[in-house]
Amino acid sequence: MKRWLRRIAIAAGSLVAVLLVGIGTAVGPVDHTPFGRTTYHRSTLDGLDSAAREHRPVRGTLRAGFGRARLTPTLGAEVDDGRNGRFRSLPLAGFGNRRGAPATGVHDDLWVKATAVEVGGSRMILVSADSLIVPREVCEAAVDELRRLTGLTRDQLHFGASHTHASIGGWGQGIVAEMFAGPFQPEVRIWFSSRLVAAATNALADLRPASFATGAFAAPELIRNRLVGDRGTVDPEFVLLEFRRDDGAKAVLGSFGAHATVLSSKLMEFSAEYPGSWQRRMEETGWAHAQFFAGGVGSHSPNAGAPGFEGTERMGRILAERSAESLKSQPATNRAEFASLAVPVALPELNPRVSDHLRLRPWLASGLLPVADRTFITGFRIGGLVWLTTPCDFSGEMSLPHKAALAARGFRANISSFNGDYIGYVVPAKYYHLDTYETRTMSFFGPAVPDLFDSVLRELSARLTADPG
Repeated sequence: MKRWLRRIAIAAGSLVAVLLVGIGTAVGPVDHTPFGRTTYHRSTLDGLDSAAREHRPVRGTLRAGFGRARLTPTLGAEVDDGRNGRFRSLPLAGFGNRRGAPATGVHDDLWVKATAVEVGGSRMILVSADSLIVPREVCEAAVDELRRLTGLTRDQLHFGASHTHASIGGWGQGIVAEMFAGPFQPEVRIWFSSRLVAAATNALADLRPASFATGAFAAPELIRNRLVGDRGTVDPEFVLLEFRRDDGAKAVLGSFGAHATVLSSKLMEFSAEYPGSWQRRMEETGWAHAQFFAGGVGSHSPNAGAPGFEGTERMGRILAERSAESLKSQPATNRAEFASLAVPVALPELNPRVSDHLRLRPWLASGLLPVADRTFITGFRIGGLVWLTTPCDFSGEMSLPHKAALAARGFRANISSFNGDYIGYVVPAKYYHLDTYETRTMSFFGPAVPDLFDSVLRELSARLTADPG
């Protein structure tokens, strides 16, 4: 008996040892190295300096062009056909508890819209989609095709999404991507990227002499801090950029920080949500073209005042009425200082946590998260407006100090999310130790990223606002 007990004890000890070794290779301590001491930070600043030398601010007269492409897919096809947007079925992207279930139909159309801008011979295109995000693979395919067709580079292309949780899914590979966007369907990437290209090229072909104006208003009653409630702050500002062409056509770009989650996960129809309502109302009341960009939506939820589609229409109507009123008093000019930059940002190792102090090893995390070790932060300046874009759910709380710093220098500012990549949530470092969805599940790269992004945004703002000379 003692011999058997000894054998059992040895076997159990061996099993525990194997488990400990396995755990040791799968998890490790969270990396708290300050970003300022890292090679990835130095590499990022070098990339920023190089981009700024190649793309200096200019001054000149303005031209603007507008384009769009329908993103709504056709369902019920015999085979998936990404080139023509025809699919047997497609999941909705946004809520994991839908479990990849297919959409049942279309409530309202999804669009990709683009505004092309030219100042003093320098060009850029602003492209936004009624989508959850603009996935990296989709963006890269579109950038490559636009470079081939137009010669434009990444520095001249600024992407965004409305962040509706009722748009097309199926574009992501890997456990995390498929959890939120449904099973991977490669033809979706072909359809999505073709829509970005079509809208952008349509806008570029439409360039005409124009003037521009900027505006903003606060809508604090329509937004709340979902991460820490009243203990935190919100960015209540809706930022506007308007183009008034000499031929009479007007376009407006709007950005707001409330998540497009008025509709619940029970909805199974495609919808552009409250941003779609805002765009439709603007286009029904005098603007030929309205584009929405999700602002600093990290930690920010909507307060629509009503559930379901009643809420999306109410929120869209209020924002549209205030947008129109704000723009009435804004003077326009056809001359501007202009700059457009893209900063290649090197990232730290993957750092998803299993507890407050332990993370998955990067080799294991890379099999779960479809992310790269580099991304982009981009930005442009047109006159007194500085618009910065980020590849994440960027925290509205983090937007506030950047806006305040630029306001002190006489600039209006905006920071938007989902600029052609997705690296998770970036929220203030002071919240890193909270055990929440945003700070743990969706914090992919660890505690240094908020400070890294703050540093890059400050430096990028300084380059964009340099005197053209």
